[in-house]
Amino acid sequence: MSDWQNFDNRAVIGRALRLRREIDDFQAKWPTPELRDESIPTFNWDQLERQLVDLSATTQQAAMARHLVSATRKLAPFKPPEMVLREILCMTWVLLDENFKPEAEGSAEMI
Repeated sequence: MSDWQNFDNRAVIGRALRLRREIDDFQAKWPTPELRDESIPTFNWDQLERQLVDLSATTQQAAMARHLVSATRKLAPFKPPEMVLREILCMTWVLLDENFKPEAEGSAEMI
């Protein structure tokens, strides 16, 4: 195995370990209740993205919605549902914030 492949493998393992720590920290702070309360209505990722685009304060923030939802969706299967909910709420806050100004013109594409 080449040095480059070893570096790639270490980077992937490092990201997985960081994600595991984030999940462990979240679950320590917000343990899953043993009894299930009434669930919220279900919706899909396309519906979430569509609503976030519609609610976004600016066209630039609307363009960011697709990338933010995609990033959240990719990691959602590995996280507790409440952690995903928290990320969706934070994402919504950023997209609705009229004062949010990305540093660079191309920031939406980099997310």
